[in-house]
Amino acid sequence: MKKLRIALFALIISVLLSSLALCAGAKFPDIPGYKTLKCDLHMHTVFSDGNVWPTVRVDEAAREGLDVIAITDHIEYQPHKKDIPTNHNRPHEIAEGTAKNKGILLIKGAEITRDTPPGHFNAIFLNDINPLDVNFPGGAEEANKQNGFVFWNHPGWKPDKEGWFDIHTKLYENKWLHGIEVANGSDYYASAHKWCIDKNLTMMGNSDIHAPSLRIRTTPDDHRTMTLVFAKEKTLEAVKEALVNGRTAVWYKDQLIGKKDLLAAMFNAAVKPGKVERKGKRKAKIEIANSCDLNLRLTRTGDLGPELLFVPAGGSTTVAVKIPKDAKKIEMAYRVENMLAAPGKGLNAKIAVALP
Repeated sequence: MKKLRIALFALIISVLLSSLALCAGAKFPDIPGYKTLKCDLHMHTVFSDGNVWPTVRVDEAAREGLDVIAITDHIEYQPHKKDIPTNHNRPHEIAEGTAKNKGILLIKGAEITRDTPPGHFNAIFLNDINPLDVNFPGGAEEANKQNGFVFWNHPGWKPDKEGWFDIHTKLYENKWLHGIEVANGSDYYASAHKWCIDKNLTMMGNSDIHAPSLRIRTTPDDHRTMTLVFAKEKTLEAVKEALVNGRTAVWYKDQLIGKKDLLAAMFNAAVKPGKVERKGKRKAKIEIANSCDLNLRLTRTGDLGPELLFVPAGGSTTVAVKIPKDAKKIEMAYRVENMLAAPGKGLNAKIAVALP
């Protein structure tokens, strides 16, 4: 009987550990000087046109391994107001206790909703949402008076009206616009990506989730679109400082999108040579490990290594390399095709390997 109890206990522990593994969130290493925080700063509840209670958004975020979220219900669009009174600050108030208990940073925010142009804008780090309920661009101006952070949502969701218009120039020149969603849900906007580069605006990527999230497992192939924020510490103040200074990358489908220096820092933090076995004077077998949750697809740009290289997320691959005679160290030069430093342009990177 005792052996049976021990066996049942072991089975229960095994099931629990398996469940935890299924619910594990995305893994991206910290980069030098900064913590890598997984953020979704665009989501909706029943207080606008979403279909869940605010605390559900927190539960979903915890299950999917997020560090920071913002509930950004529409200010002007309230389709459930016959059932739920318009109270712009209430979603944050309802969710903040649950977020604190689960170790998630919750930012107060809202979505300013206008036809395109100008389009929709998220304002976060707000003190009071109600004063933003004014004619546009007054809402963006008011958000800045509260020292908020404003970004343009899904700029290409109406392709027939996609473009940078005079109103966007006004927002930009007044410094009322700080970022743009390069990716929103399942959509990527190459034009927004280029605008962020040309105008030094912060690159954002968010889920814009309305329905309940049914995802129980986050994988490289099945994950919510999110913003990786490189912050000095896990505090609201540090997250805001990082956003203001453009230290972000966007995890969208099987791609990581961001500034070249930040992508390079992530690549160097995640990709490390492992076991190296020398085969005579001119050959070596080299293990290459990848600790992030992005499957890496590389094309050789130098002379060493295989022409095409795939390093799986959270895994490794071993390659045979012809090396210079008597070499003690080599560098394999590659272009990381799915780390986008610009629209359609992969990141140039090197893998340095010390040889035995």
